[in-house]
Amino acid sequence: MAETGSDTTAIVLLLMLAFTIARADLPGTWELLVPDAGIASMHTAVTRFNTVVLLDRTNIGPSRKFLGHKRCRRDQSDPILKLDCYAHSVQFDLGTNRIRPLMIQTDTWCSSGQFLPDGSLLQTGGDLDGFRKIRRFDPCEPTGSCDWVELSDTELVAGRWYATNQILPDGSVIIVGGRGTSTVEYYPPRKNGAVPFPFLADVEDTQMDNLYPYVHLLPNDHLFVFANNRAVMYDHRKNTVVREYPPLDGGPRNYPSGGSSAMLAIGGDFAAAEVLVCGGAQFGAFMARTTDAPAHGTCGRIVATAAEPAWAVEEMPFGRIMGDLVMLPDGGVLIINGAQAGSQGFEMATNPCLYPLLYRPDQPIGLRFMTLNPGTVPRMYHSTANLLPDGRILLAGSNPHYFYKFKAEFPTELRIEAFSPEYLSPDRANLRPEILEIPVTVRYGEGFDLLVNVPLPVVGIIEVNLGSAPFATHSFSQGQRLVKLNVQPSEPVAGEGKYKIRCMAPPNGAVAPPGYYMAFAVNQGVPSVAHWVRIVS
Repeated sequence: MAETGSDTTAIVLLLMLAFTIARADLPGTWELLVPDAGIASMHTAVTRFNTVVLLDRTNIGPSRKFLGHKRCRRDQSDPILKLDCYAHSVQFDLGTNRIRPLMIQTDTWCSSGQFLPDGSLLQTGGDLDGFRKIRRFDPCEPTGSCDWVELSDTELVAGRWYATNQILPDGSVIIVGGRGTSTVEYYPPRKNGAVPFPFLADVEDTQMDNLYPYVHLLPNDHLFVFANNRAVMYDHRKNTVVREYPPLDGGPRNYPSGGSSAMLAIGGDFAAAEVLVCGGAQFGAFMARTTDAPAHGTCGRIVATAAEPAWAVEEMPFGRIMGDLVMLPDGGVLIINGAQAGSQGFEMATNPCLYPLLYRPDQPIGLRFMTLNPGTVPRMYHSTANLLPDGRILLAGSNPHYFYKFKAEFPTELRIEAFSPEYLSPDRANLRPEILEIPVTVRYGEGFDLLVNVPLPVVGIIEVNLGSAPFATHSFSQGQRLVKLNVQPSEPVAGEGKYKIRCMAPPNGAVAPPGYYMAFAVNQGVPSVAHWVRIVS
């Protein structure tokens, strides 16, 4: 019997209701923070003043945030605006959701960055007039007027476009690779300048899958460097490769094939470190501009410090390219953003992946992935994800087009959102600790105390975990790490719900490079709001 109009309407309403219920049953919640940030952020970093620096490129024509007629960038080689009075970087205040325009002078397209021990943000390279440039942003209070500064007395030895930065135990920064650049160099600059790193040339293929290499500082003071489908352990002091790892099956993982990577939380005696590499495009999808080639959905996990390391391969619920891997305060990994087909690049991907995943490292293989509540905003090429001090995840950017384009299937995205994992759900509020007292500065290897308040009586150990503030860009968070401190069982103190926790600071800079960290107290998987702590020698 044919359906009537009313029958069809009823079926549609039932399907919409079923979808709404299904979404509501999945963990996690979303909120819109800013409807229009003025720029699409391809680079994002959270500062110790609880502000966020968002950064785009400069040669895209006008953004949607005006700087003012007296704050203009002049560039006769800019193909769009010779006199550019629009912002291409902004500061976002987490307390008020206020956007303040910043001024960037040279092109930061596909550049790299890292926080220095004093809390300033180092920003290196880019395209065109930014190829060899070094910039610094010294964060200030949200009501301050801090802005970008171009270093006039120092430039990069080699041009760096699609490079990766990693802070080292002594507080200096290594800058690895870049397009057509198989070398490393350092900031502050060293006498030997740019040092050859042949590994990057060895893994380059016909579509340059060695860009934005994944670089992790291991607790043994060596670097784990992954590019294409191979990895090495690199001694940054001697500039030598000390180990080659087995290749990871599943095709290329780096730009433009768009996987992601994170080093899992380190703790205990800090002797072991595991690295996770997830997602990627089919080889050749970038060169052929095949936007519907399905992304592969495997993750490789390896104990990088093991005597005989080998990859364990797991299947994600979704194939994904351009996903961001964000270390959560409890040691889990959030996989968010990206697409399910195509590759990285302008208008090179389709089928956005709206479902975040929670990766639970301590569960057995087969039980590690949990599908979370989907978002509604596609976050594809040039999007970012960053952990915030309150435990939420900040989502910004997505511009699959060469210029700003708002009438398209996947338009330039100016909205800023936040995703709250399940540990922030109302039914866990009574477990959430509050840090009442914590030192603002700790030294390597010293003991210190935390005072926390917890509404319900504490059962088990309250963890104290340090999360870095990385520089997120192109599906990789440069400098990201989570350090689980050794702690003693919490002791009740005078006052209902108050506990003292004795902690031991990280032993050295290989475990936690000097600088500012978000210190979380974590009770049964529920993190406190973090306090910023500076680790010094």
